[in-house]
Amino acid sequence: MTRTPEGPGGTDGRTAAPPGRPPVVGMAAWQAARDELLVREKAHTREGDALAAARRRLPMVEFDGRCEVVGARGPVPFLDLFEGRGELVVYKHMWYDGAPHQGQCEGCTTTAWHLRDAVYLNASGVSFAVLTTGRWDEVAAYTEFMGYTQPWYSVRDAPAPVGDDMGHLTCYLREGDRTFLTYSRTGRGNESVNGSLALLDMTPYGRREAWQDTPEGWPEGHASCWSWRSDAEGNATWGPTSRPVPQWSRPCAGPVETLGRRGSHS
Repeated sequence: MTRTPEGPGGTDGRTAAPPGRPPVVGMAAWQAARDELLVREKAHTREGDALAAARRRLPMVEFDGRCEVVGARGPVPFLDLFEGRGELVVYKHMWYDGAPHQGQCEGCTTTAWHLRDAVYLNASGVSFAVLTTGRWDEVAAYTEFMGYTQPWYSVRDAPAPVGDDMGHLTCYLREGDRTFLTYSRTGRGNESVNGSLALLDMTPYGRREAWQDTPEGWPEGHASCWSWRSDAEGNATWGPTSRPVPQWSRPCAGPVETLGRRGSHS
């Protein structure tokens, strides 16, 4: 059968596509549209470079790096988190006291899972750690359950800018025994950690989140995987999956008895 110029493999014609799918065009038309978008992508990259340059020129705040945090080796000064390196990046993981593992923050759980290996940071003179306000006994059990490989510390009693608001990516600089806060970001600023989101943004359907700009008729979002919540009395309510995606493959992640039945967001 002979293909028409407008059919698949044609130069610029469009053919019918299944509902909720991109239009079907020939390679030449696709390349033209791709080249047009590339101009905007390159401008976005250059603006990102300019922002990074401005970020490097921000002033910094000195603080007492001798303040104590609690980790696997017990209380240690914050300075120890640099592990002898000159720079430190931390992720400040939100925490719900008394909640079972699946009741911890879904966004933070996912973010921390994407930061399992800091070898490239280390090679560049940057250390990495996760901080949280949880009590260390709860934090230790949670990190063992999740199989996290990076160091975690409880900053429950630490002053700002170490133990302040959670849900942030924060950078510090060390000069000898002097420590400085240099940069912090939160909200969607934390997405730079999560490579899965960047890859999803490249796909036709994107993240399938309610806020994203999606053509009419596109597939709807996935059912939420963040289904654990507690009522006013602290009783857990269970949804179809009961815990964030990264928790499904963790050792012993199965019986409700393992994860706990009750919790409170105190």
